[in-house]
Amino acid sequence: MTDLITFAILTFTSFFTLINPLGTMPIFMTMTADLDQQHRTNTARKASIVAFITIVFFAFSGQVLFNFFGISVNSFRIVGGVIFFLMGMDMLEARLGKVKIKESEVKTYINDISITPLAIPMICGPGAITNAIVMMEDADSIEKKTVLILTILFVILLTYLILYSSSRIIKVLGVTGNNVMMRLMGLIVMVIAVEFFFSGLKPIIMDMIK
Repeated sequence: MTDLITFAILTFTSFFTLINPLGTMPIFMTMTADLDQQHRTNTARKASIVAFITIVFFAFSGQVLFNFFGISVNSFRIVGGVIFFLMGMDMLEARLGKVKIKESEVKTYINDISITPLAIPMICGPGAITNAIVMMEDADSIEKKTVLILTILFVILLTYLILYSSSRIIKVLGVTGNNVMMRLMGLIVMVIAVEFFFSGLKPIIMDMIK
């Protein structure tokens, strides 16, 4: 039971910091500035559903992709660690939003921003996809797999609620508060990145020594 709780906490922390709904809020508000509240809500709901389906798809198909391309999970952990670290650096400097979506592209995607770029890659980015594949590989029981899917669903629901309430939350946090929150999440992501990197590197080094 303790093992499941620990796994659930790790899953929640990693997905929430990588998806970073608080950092996505300002960009979401910018992209939906011309929409009324109802259309903004529909956009957030559709984006959340698409992101959840995409993450779960990669979680279950990740091992098949590994086998097809001859990729080991340890190699993917190393690459994932690098991706997480770079994302954490962007978040630590409070500039992740600028990486994900350019202001010049907002009008281009206005007709269907709920799928691209909001769901993919803003909510379901390379970090979240990598995390889903690696965490599913670590889930060595039906109970852990169930906890993983339910935790992902919970994080996506939180993301939807945060985007739905984005107008109020941004007013409460302000620009400074939002930047502070993004930097704190960036620090957590970088710590997770180091853990992923060395958890993948250690078995490879041990195999080389043998």
